[in-house]
Amino acid sequence: MVQEFKKFISQGNVLDLAVGLIIGVAFGKIVSSFVGDLLMPLLGILLGGIDFTSLGIVIKEATEGKEPVIFAYGKFIQAVIDFLIIAFAIFLMVKAINRFRAKEEAPAPPPPAEDVVLLTEIRDLLKQQRTT
Repeated sequence: MVQEFKKFISQGNVLDLAVGLIIGVAFGKIVSSFVGDLLMPLLGILLGGIDFTSLGIVIKEATEGKEPVIFAYGKFIQAVIDFLIIAFAIFLMVKAINRFRAKEEAPAPPPPAEDVVLLTEIRDLLKQQRTT
């Protein structure tokens, strides 16, 4: 069982998945920072100074020793915008990679049919006879 596990872990697919996951997490942090620190403040200004992360409805007021219960729909809006931007960026990246692979893996044209090859040979022979 240990040998099977070692074989499974050392396969390329598992390593590719691990690398992809690490890069995805790092990319997610970059996009979250872009959205949270750059895009949302500008969007908030355009919408009249709204800070989405602070939007919420107090369900239960704070009492002594207890914090208020808040329905924080602004953080949800922020997360949805983060997701949409990340998903769109990944879509563009996958689309570019697929376009590159399509050019790289262009199928070779099929060989000509036998009758076409035969006719080509006859044509070439006739050309040789005329020139000699």
